[in-house]
Amino acid sequence: MKIGTIEKQNDIDDERPLRRSFSAASGQGSSPGGGDGPDDNDRELPEPAVKDADDPPEVDKSKYIAWFLLLAVGMTFAGLLGAYLMIATNKAAEWKPFDLPFQVWISSALIIASSVTYSLAERAIGAFKYDLGRNWLIATTALGAAFISSQFLVWMALAAKGLYVSGNPYAGFFYILTAAHLVHVAGGIVALGSVLLRNWYPARTEIEGTRRTEIARSVGWYWHFMGLLWLVLLAFLGFWK
Repeated sequence: MKIGTIEKQNDIDDERPLRRSFSAASGQGSSPGGGDGPDDNDRELPEPAVKDADDPPEVDKSKYIAWFLLLAVGMTFAGLLGAYLMIATNKAAEWKPFDLPFQVWISSALIIASSVTYSLAERAIGAFKYDLGRNWLIATTALGAAFISSQFLVWMALAAKGLYVSGNPYAGFFYILTAAHLVHVAGGIVALGSVLLRNWYPARTEIEGTRRTEIARSVGWYWHFMGLLWLVLLAFLGFWK
């Protein structure tokens, strides 16, 4: 009898942990005064999410976007200039080069000046001098708009001489190359406006200021590339005929 009693008591003790685990899993807490329910300290609570201080810094996405755009623009104009060189070397009868109108040199001065003013704006933003940077950005945007206006004056001067896209491949390439460049400069002006609005007020934190500097640097790559590309186009159209 004693042995049977001991085995029965052991079976009861083995069932208690199972009941307690099931109660905890089903969300039933211990009732007031009850002794069989689980204690509140036995429940497992989710650990609060804590941000690791050693997390890597945020990736500068603007840098990769600028590289992609520069690669795409460079390949586009490389193809156009390749076609220009191929036709110019063949010396076809329809190929009739002409002297560039003087408005082209005004355009060159404007885009070079805009590159200088943007360099000054970028330097001011990097030094957290936002008032000075804002003024230089406004000057850069104005010079970019003046460059676009000067391109229309160039086309009007050519049209006044009877030079159009059809009838002369050289004139056609002049219009196509300068128009393609103008479209990309217009996109750069939109990016300039974004940088200008972003830096209209001082940065609230050092991280925000660093982020603004990175974006201004990436947009600067694009803008300076547009100025360099214009000089390359001018060299081909003016001296490789």
